[in-house]
Amino acid sequence: MQSISAVRFDPTVPLWVLGVLAALCVLAAGPALWRRARGGVLRLLCFAVVLLWLAGPRLVQETREALNDIAVMVVDRTGSMAVGNRAALVDEAAAKLQAEAAQMPGMELRTVTVPESGHDGTRLFSALDRTLADIPRSRLAGVMMLTDGEVHDIPKAAPSVPLHVLVPASGEQTDRRIRIIEAPSYGIVGKSVRLRLAVDDLGVDHAGQSAPLTIQRDGEAPRVVQVPVGTEQSIEIPITRAGPTVVELAAAPMPGEVSDLNNHAVVSINGVRDRLRVLLVSGEPHAGERTWRRLLKADPSVDLVHFTILRPPEKDDMTPLNELALIAFPVRELFQVKIKEFDLIILDRFSNRGILPPPYLRNIADYVRQGGALLLSVGPEFSGPGSLAYSPLAPVLPAEPLSGNASTIEAPFRPQVTALGERHPVTAGLPGDKPGGTPAWGEWYRRLVPNTTRGQAVMSGPDGQPLLLLDRVGEGRAALLLSDQIWLWSREHEGGGPQAELLRRVAHWLMKEPALEEEALTASVDGGTLSIERRTTSDAPPPPVTATSPGGQATTLTLKPTAPGRATVTLAAPDPGVWRVSDGTRTAFAAAGSSNPLEIADLRATGTYLADITRASSGSVHWLEPSGAPELRSVEPDRVTSGASWIGLRRNHDHLVTGVNAIPLLPAWAALPLLLGLAFAAWRRESVA
Repeated sequence: MQSISAVRFDPTVPLWVLGVLAALCVLAAGPALWRRARGGVLRLLCFAVVLLWLAGPRLVQETREALNDIAVMVVDRTGSMAVGNRAALVDEAAAKLQAEAAQMPGMELRTVTVPESGHDGTRLFSALDRTLADIPRSRLAGVMMLTDGEVHDIPKAAPSVPLHVLVPASGEQTDRRIRIIEAPSYGIVGKSVRLRLAVDDLGVDHAGQSAPLTIQRDGEAPRVVQVPVGTEQSIEIPITRAGPTVVELAAAPMPGEVSDLNNHAVVSINGVRDRLRVLLVSGEPHAGERTWRRLLKADPSVDLVHFTILRPPEKDDMTPLNELALIAFPVRELFQVKIKEFDLIILDRFSNRGILPPPYLRNIADYVRQGGALLLSVGPEFSGPGSLAYSPLAPVLPAEPLSGNASTIEAPFRPQVTALGERHPVTAGLPGDKPGGTPAWGEWYRRLVPNTTRGQAVMSGPDGQPLLLLDRVGEGRAALLLSDQIWLWSREHEGGGPQAELLRRVAHWLMKEPALEEEALTASVDGGTLSIERRTTSDAPPPPVTATSPGGQATTLTLKPTAPGRATVTLAAPDPGVWRVSDGTRTAFAAAGSSNPLEIADLRATGTYLADITRASSGSVHWLEPSGAPELRSVEPDRVTSGASWIGLRRNHDHLVTGVNAIPLLPAWAALPLLLGLAFAAWRRESVA
């Protein structure tokens, strides 16, 4: 508490009136003073008393309460501060500054911690603005920022107080990074996409030099190429299947760089099919033929080629050829010239009656072995003499039939999902399925009993005989539905069933859709949590997985079963960048936020980015290694605010007025006698001879 006294004027008339009166007084007294007449000085004093009284002089006494100055310390706790010993240096410096500020009289220090904010980067000035909203500018003494200097919201205007930046390093650092310039989010299956990237060396001039870049796609054997440093490069990535294609890029570490965290980048490209080319061949007209066609035509992404065999070659009833079909069946073009252009071949109740000569059937078998997809829906013809099981196509079929009529069972039944099918993505969770109970879908009335089977039986009849078989053949896949009555579900017979969903899953499994792989390991990061899922058809417990953080820290996790064939586990994933998950056989990648977030785009500790704004605010940049935080001092306004080993906070001398007492220096009761006395004295002086 302190008291301040001062003289102030409170005129009883406007200032311009006071000025006019003063001028008139000078005109009235001036001639007498010029002639040195008697009483001239007394007359002037009389006028002065009048003017002084009108000016209202007062002695004002103020009682003031001094207010503390406020300094703000912003502490960077974003992801890049975990590099090296930065966090420890900042903790030590913050503790020292807080202790020194507590010893400074009239100084209050407020600390603001800025946590990791994901893909938004380091936003220190946004946090500072929110804090300054509650601080009067007249009390702000200065701002101190403890950061690595990688700040992404630097304003154009400098603060009105000194800004001091304390960097947890011994000087400017170097770093190598992979910078993704352009990465398409999707690509057409069968074509290539182009990645545009650059390998940058920050903090050092390596123009004209090259760096080894390792490229690995979907866990395949990596390839290494030499790329010029700082120059944009294009890399062709072939898209061979639908679903995500994961490309991992790694630049060789640079000697002396601060961290190799951003030497890695992962790009996920979703493979999509431009048009799904499907060849459907119906061996004969039947009730389910239209259902197949309607189902495939309803999908706008399907380019369907459909042929129906109306009459076998051995049948000759003298019908003119122009009445048998609109176009001739292009056997050679479909099954030799263009067979590899089809994504899926469906044979619906097709029997080997000479329509397709053995070489063409052999072409279909080769097409499957080389990566093609084949789906068969069979009826009684599969057990007859014209069965495809007795043709060159037999080696790729998942089953062989019993001979004769014993293989065909004509009786109502409800298809069942097998124990294996409950774990297989193709049939797991089918609408209407009730594991351990009777499915809520309609009955079929015909099925075939196989003699021998291969692959996986995911659906069965009431006696456990396989109904839907899935098999891998070479690089391709084949599926066999041992009934020709799935179309009953589409007709809503007895409530219908999930025909469209089942056939969609079968078709996409045949075409190697990653989401339908029965053995898969997937990982994703959402909201700072890493979620890992393992899918398998095995009854054995899944092996533990190892999750490796972007910084290289490995954590072993045990998966917990959540559903048949599925097990999951979660892990906190606060670090931005690419996480790697492996069970020893399979590897999955997950990007926290963006695969190339701002926080790890440049991992150097640097004062370059904040140098201009600190200079404009009369602040400074200091390095915390090796001597730690500089000394904290309080300085007067317009004085130097920093030195080699100290930083200054401005002393504002702000105060709060708690009381005011005004005393008139020339009250009316004193002014009137004084005025009359001077007037009388002047009259007496002028009247004396």
